[in-house]
Amino acid sequence: MESAAAAASSVTFYDFLDRMRNPASLDLVRSIKSFIVSSSFYAANPENDGKRVQEFYLTMEGAIREHPLWTGATEEEVDHAMEVLQFTSTKGLEKYVMTKLFSRTFASASEDSKIDHEISEKICLLQTFLKPEHLDIPAVLQNEASWLLAEKELQKINTFKAPREKLSCIMNCCRVINNLLLNASMSENHVLAGLDDFLPVLIYVTIKANPPQLHSNLKFIQLYRRQAKLVSEAAYYFTNLVSAKEFIVDLSAKSLSMDEIKFEESMQAARSTNKEIQTEASTTLLGQTDPTPTRIQDKIRDLSGGSNYPYMDAKAGELTIGDVERLLSLYKDVVTKYTSLRAAVRHHSFPHSEGTSFSLTQPEGVNTKIDHQRGN
Repeated sequence: MESAAAAASSVTFYDFLDRMRNPASLDLVRSIKSFIVSSSFYAANPENDGKRVQEFYLTMEGAIREHPLWTGATEEEVDHAMEVLQFTSTKGLEKYVMTKLFSRTFASASEDSKIDHEISEKICLLQTFLKPEHLDIPAVLQNEASWLLAEKELQKINTFKAPREKLSCIMNCCRVINNLLLNASMSENHVLAGLDDFLPVLIYVTIKANPPQLHSNLKFIQLYRRQAKLVSEAAYYFTNLVSAKEFIVDLSAKSLSMDEIKFEESMQAARSTNKEIQTEASTTLLGQTDPTPTRIQDKIRDLSGGSNYPYMDAKAGELTIGDVERLLSLYKDVVTKYTSLRAAVRHHSFPHSEGTSFSLTQPEGVNTKIDHQRGN
């Protein structure tokens, strides 16, 4: 079945390419390039730009349907033309247009950049103490090691400029979560509660991943992904991530299974820690001398009450089964500290000796409470 479908898709694709190589398609190519040029005639405005792009998609779809080269074309062939219109390089229609317009359409409003920063900063604080149980994720469904796969998929979202590809990152992340939940439920004989199980895990994964410019990426997809394609599974997963983002924005002790005093203390401790690390990083990078210097490594070590790393010089053959639990604890400790340090220096700039500046960039590398946040 799959091979037959793939073969049919391949035939459709090459048939499409043959049509686009035909000189008769030149009018379509000119229309696309004309639209891109005309966009510079208007002041940048996300909502207006979104409407213009969506109208252009519909216009192009109509033009393709009426074009002599697509006489008698099936719905699949027309849709393929819209998705993979490769009149230049290997880019599809949407990808080509939005890559050309990316600088004026992505995070173009100052308010969007502000929201991105606020969300990222809040997530950085939450990363230092939030655990799955705070979101009422059942123990049988908890699998942080496997959730890393979902986090990696979500973190890729900023590496693409096309709405379709950004949406694919979200869908891949959600599919990983969904598959892991299904596997866990079968192995543990746990009956899944649908969205009440899925959404809390997605919220937790989003916090652990802290995808860059989350708000702007979601807005970009909503405005510029073909509306005919933002349906079904894609719409479901996209809407869930939007809900996860809104939950994080409004998150407080009342949103979690956590004592309010403990929550506030944890948030304040995270703020203080980030401020100390940022100050020390600034001092170190500027080459200033502290009369009582404290190495950043020592400061980080203090975050977990003086944890040491006794396995640094150990060899694989020397480890025992009893060491596994301790090693896992140390691994989580290191990741938490690295996250705090990364948050402190991610967008921090320092003056260069010649008056310019350089920047530290990030290395690559349900409950009734939640129902209430969703507005149910």
